[in-house]
Amino acid sequence: MIDVQRIDDTRFDVTVEGRVTTHHEVTVDRAYYQHLTGGRVPVEVLVKRSFEFLLQRESNTSILQRFDLHVICGYFPEYEKKIQEVLK
Repeated sequence: MIDVQRIDDTRFDVTVEGRVTTHHEVTVDRAYYQHLTGGRVPVEVLVKRSFEFLLQRESNTSILQRFDLHVICGYFPEYEKKIQEVLK
């Protein structure tokens, strides 16, 4: 289970329940949100789908505890294309 809670306009607390429950603080820059979604979906949906993307590639315990959403493409170059397809 992935639970996304808004902290403020750009920061989100994400809880991932697995064998071990993990907590993550994710920052989403407004311009990057617009780039990925065109404003078509709530930012919480973008964060949740991004975690689904990550969990297909690594365990929740391997995901950084704090990060800006744009760093995902540094680890997984296909991220932007895949997330845009998922959010169509």
